[in-house]
Amino acid sequence: MLSSVLNSERAILVNIHIMRAFTRLRKMIVTHEDLRRKIEEMEKKYDKQFAVVFSAIK
Repeated sequence: MLSSVLNSERAILVNIHIMRAFTRLRKMIVTHEDLRRKIEEMEKKYDKQFAVVFSAIK
């Protein structure tokens, strides 16, 4: 989130890399059922702490 707020070239690059990582993870979840199940189990366990992360992945 900080990389979205900061206005520097490095922060912009970091933000782009973060978004690309989430996109790749979303693609992996679609093609790998076991990975999807594990992430859903983690989501249940850490739901409050990582709600933003899991929302972005979905």
